[in-house]
Amino acid sequence: MQSIWKGAISFGLVSIPVRLYSATEEKDISFRQVHREDGGRIRYKRVCSVDGEEVAYSDIAKGYELPDGEMVVLEDDDFANLPISSSRAVEVLSFVPEDQVDPVQMGKPYYCDPTGGDSKPYVLLRDSLEGAGKVAIVKVALRQRERLAMLRPREGVLVLQTLLWPDEVREARFEFLDQDVTVRPQELQMAESYIAALSADFEPDEFTDNYRQALEELIEAKTAGREVKAPVEQPRSGQVVDLMDALRRSVAEAKSRRGESGEGAAPKKTAKTATKKAATKKTAAKATAKKPAAKKTAAAKKTATKKAATRRTA
Repeated sequence: MQSIWKGAISFGLVSIPVRLYSATEEKDISFRQVHREDGGRIRYKRVCSVDGEEVAYSDIAKGYELPDGEMVVLEDDDFANLPISSSRAVEVLSFVPEDQVDPVQMGKPYYCDPTGGDSKPYVLLRDSLEGAGKVAIVKVALRQRERLAMLRPREGVLVLQTLLWPDEVREARFEFLDQDVTVRPQELQMAESYIAALSADFEPDEFTDNYRQALEELIEAKTAGREVKAPVEQPRSGQVVDLMDALRRSVAEAKSRRGESGEGAAPKKTAKTATKKAATKKTAAKATAKKPAAKKTAAAKKTATKKAATRRTA
């Protein structure tokens, strides 16, 4: 791993030198734009919209566009004079319970690796946070920007996780929030049963990126020159009208996947229903037994009539 930041955590009067390393990596497969005919890569030129000339990277500056279209050009010296440009400290602001930090604010996590010869201050802060059940809310300058973050222990290592500023979290404004929607107790109970049926400890290794796996297989097949077969799509069910029925079937399916009995998947047989079915079967059996006897009697009568007619003729 490559360090992306080097500085120190200010823990009161204690300074803890650390390096930051990205704690996560995305496994997305990246593509390049190419010419379909020959596979050549597509190149883009940095061209000025005013004079139409290509601009060298060294001549490119940052510009802020005003509402009227005018551009304010900022140079490197302008950024260098900002108060955080040379900051190399993780400033601890307060200690709060972790469950008070809204997950929607959480951003990218970084591992904190202690540098220098003495790691005791690092271990002291880590163990103190674990013992208090708190996380440290901090400020840090990363990539020329001041960020809010939290510092928390994870598997023996301090993790610095960036947080969005409060004004960066959008307010949820949707029409359905103003609607008066009533949920029946039976529906709520069935939904809770579904949640209970799928409740388990979170095991991240149980989940896989099926799309990425299929994409890797597609690329492998293309590379080997094999025929690429499209996956068979599962039929989609129509719109569910009966909410209770949908919840009941969801619970049964969830229990079935976990090897439990699918209670609610099929109606139970009552004693009355069983008696009724037995009586129906018995009546059908009697009717079946009477049919051959009726046929036999009719045949006997026909034979007797024929014999009587023969005697009269004789």
